[in-house]
Order: sequence, then C-alpha cells, then structure tokens
Amino acid sequence: MRLSRYFLPVLKENPAEAQIVSHRLMLRAGMIKQQAAGIYSWLPLGFKVLKRIEQIVHEEQIRAGHIPLLMPTLQPADLWRESGRYDDYGQEMLRIKDRHEREMLYGPTNEEMITDIFRAHVSSYKDLPLTLYHIQWKFRDEVRPRFGVMRGREFYMKDGYNFDLTREDALHAYNRHMVSYLRTYERMGLTAIPMRAASGPIGGDNTHEFLVLAQTGESEVFYDAQVPDLKLGDRAVDYDDRDQVAAICQEFTTLYARTDETHDEAVFNQIPEARRCVGRGIEVGQIFYFGTKYSEAMGATVVTPDGTRVPVEMGSHGIGVSRLLGALIEANHDERGIIWPEGVTPFHVGIVNLKQGDTATDAACAGIYKALVAKGLDPLYDDRDERAGAKFATMDLIGLPWRITVGPRGLAGGVVELTSRRTGESEEMSAEAAVDRIAQIYAAHR
Repeated sequence: MRLSRYFLPVLKENPAEAQIVSHRLMLRAGMIKQQAAGIYSWLPLGFKVLKRIEQIVHEEQIRAGHIPLLMPTLQPADLWRESGRYDDYGQEMLRIKDRHEREMLYGPTNEEMITDIFRAHVSSYKDLPLTLYHIQWKFRDEVRPRFGVMRGREFYMKDGYNFDLTREDALHAYNRHMVSYLRTYERMGLTAIPMRAASGPIGGDNTHEFLVLAQTGESEVFYDAQVPDLKLGDRAVDYDDRDQVAAICQEFTTLYARTDETHDEAVFNQIPEARRCVGRGIEVGQIFYFGTKYSEAMGATVVTPDGTRVPVEMGSHGIGVSRLLGALIEANHDERGIIWPEGVTPFHVGIVNLKQGDTATDAACAGIYKALVAKGLDPLYDDRDERAGAKFATMDLIGLPWRITVGPRGLAGGVVELTSRRTGESEEMSAEAAVDRIAQIYAAHR
C-alpha cells in the first residue's frame, strides 16, 4: 500500500474528549471515528489491526478443537425469557420491537441462542464433547461509555460455548479455554493474567478474568510479583491431554492473582511482602463454567449410554477482540505514538522515501516494496511529497514495528537504514539484507 493512496486521517493535536492513551492515539492515528457515544466506525488502519487480532483468535480456537459459526446480532426476547435473564439483565440490554411488535434485543451475549441451536440438533452423548464459537458484534447500553473502544457500547467479541456430558468433561473444556487464551494473548505480545473473578450476570461457579496490567485499567488487582513472568512460550500443547492441560492451568493459577471483587486480604498477606503487588488491570477476556444453568432452563438434554436423559454441562468463554486493540496500545506506546507488537501490526514495515521524485531513490523504494510483497509481507510505503520529519512522525504515530529509510546519501554507499520502533536503534545494511531481516523477524509470527 502506498500512503499517498491510503485513507489515513491523522490528527496533529490531542482530541479533547480522549481521556486515556489508547483512545487518544487511536483518534490521532486515524484508526476510529466516533459516530455516537460508545459507537465507532473502524477506519482502514484500525480495521486492519482488528482483523489481525481476530485471525489470531480464530487460529488458536481452531487449534484447541473449537468450531466456528456465526449467530445474528438480534435475538428474540422469548429465548431470554426461557432462561430467566430477560428481566434480570438490566438496562444494559437494548430492547426493541420489530414492525410486528415482536420483542427483540441486540445481543450482549449468546448463551440462550447457542443453547437453542444445540437442543435443536443434538440429542445423544455420542455427539459430545462439542464447543462452538463465533466472533460477532455485541451491544451493551453502558450508563457511561468512555475510554474509546475500552468501554464502548458496541464491541466486537469472541464468545464460545462448550457442551459436555459430565462435570469433569466441562472442567476440561474450561481448562482448554484457559490455555488457548494464554497462547492467544502471548501471540499478540501481551501478558494477560488469569485472575479469580466474579461471574456477574453470566452466572456459574468457576470463572477467571484475563487482565492486562495498565495504570488506566478499571479493575484494581492484587497479585504475586512472579505471576507476570509465567509464559507458555513455544511449548507444544496437546489439548486432548487432560493432565497436561490441567497442569498448565495449575501453573498459571496457583500463585495469587485476584480482582478487587474476589480479593482475600488474609490470603494475600501470606505472600512475602516484597512480592505483594497492587495495581490496575484491563479485562480482555473471561471464562465461565456454569454447569446446567441454561440447559436445565431451556431443555438442552442428551441421552446417556444407559438410556437416561440429562441436561448437558456448559460453559461460556469470551475474548474482547475490539477491547484488545485498546489494551495493546495501553501496554505498547511512548510519547511519540503506538508501538505495535509484530503479531498484530497493521503493516509489517514502513518504507520512508527521503527524496520523493529522485529517480534512483524512487526505484530503490519500489524494489524494496516489491521484494517484501514477494515474501508475503505487507509493507506501507510513504511516497508522499512531504519533508522527512513529517514522514517519520507519521510512522512513529501509527507504530509500525520496523522502518526502512531510503535516501540518496545511503544509496550512494549501497545501504538503507533499518530502524526498530520499540528500541529506536538503527542499522545500515543493503536493501536485500533489510528485506531478508524483516522476513526472518516475521517468520516467527506465522
């Protein structure tokens, strides 16, 4: 993509309405435009990051054996009356009527609808275990939408639902989701800590929230200082191996880590004082095990091997895809702008032409662009007729992890400059070497 042909409406000044870093930088970098309170249009740069995040979520869900589908945003109110949640959910639910006066709602979550799908098509234990998920827009009519996409009314979310014959099977599904989420966040360059949490309107006995540490987080969190150092890394995970999956979950949940809703001061004080940490966190996901709460109410049953019929054991598992974008910026920025981790960057590398219109420099930039594309990479070429300082400022603001700078002086010596956005370090090398280096860097993120 050439920047002269791209739609990137960057702002030079900080928007007055933006209270936190991610909201400010998303507006300044031309990623979103507010259409109403808590409702945003996703402009091309923001949409690219959103799709990168979505792709990682899909890949890790499928790796864990979960099956994608797509449910509608509008749901009939009668389904929610069956579960008893229609009146209990509160004013965050947007209730509407169609032209025939049928009561509908804009879905804030999909437990009822997925249970309806299940009961219509599954009746035997032989079809279990089963986990279905989708990534879809949701709506919750927040009393006070704020912080941009971090607490909007319309948001993009992955929500998945497991159906199992026994409690033990369902708890394995819970553990499987925890491990798949840990890998998902690590691929995005995030440290998301699973913390014991309250279940809220979803209900259930077991639940963990995944929180990214950030000063702007809405939740107060209490944790052992050793927790953020836990990593899955590149270890192989067999999601069908119950003992292995359970051991990983135990590894990541044994050390103290809780939100303010479930904090236990007496237990916290048993940690050595030097390791007691108090901070703030951004919730980016949550997993629930709630047993037969919905299956009993809605008649989602299966026939067991001995011929009896029982309600299935269930859980639900969500990742805030659009919220993750804000969390990533909160965790990866400096005074100049965003610093995208390689796993989610909208473009893999920026090419800056220091002398637009110079025949040799233009040709070199075009050659680098073509070579990067040939290696399956997605570069952004700043071919605008702008001064160098303005081009650098744009690249710093939008946060591409790597920049290749091409100018007549360097070309005379046979080199271009490769710069890391995160460290600011630059290295001169041939154009071919710069392309190869970028390809090697991203090979680890595929």
